[in-house]
Amino acid sequence: MDMSLAMRLQNLRTAKQQSLQTVADAIGASKAHIWELEKGTATNPSIELVRKLANHFEVSIASLVGEKPDEDSDDEHLLVMYRDLKSLDPQDRLVLGDIIKGMQKRRSGG
Repeated sequence: MDMSLAMRLQNLRTAKQQSLQTVADAIGASKAHIWELEKGTATNPSIELVRKLANHFEVSIASLVGEKPDEDSDDEHLLVMYRDLKSLDPQDRLVLGDIIKGMQKRRSGG
């Protein structure tokens, strides 16, 4: 069964026990707009709004809009981390890359 964005959004919000107002405040939208999205009466939300919702609920955009319903939670978490990494400046990305390489070496005993 294909679940709509409206249903996914409502399920995520209720699973986290958040009010419409809490979600609206977190992403900078109106409570009424979040309600309209959940009811399916607001169509074609901006990609910026979808991105903010995905970040807020810590899911991938693809999962939120139903493009990859079989994604497992590890992949979800990695996609959220990837979005966070993209927002860092290049120097911070290099530092994190070095940290990851160090962890990989330690794990492999090298």
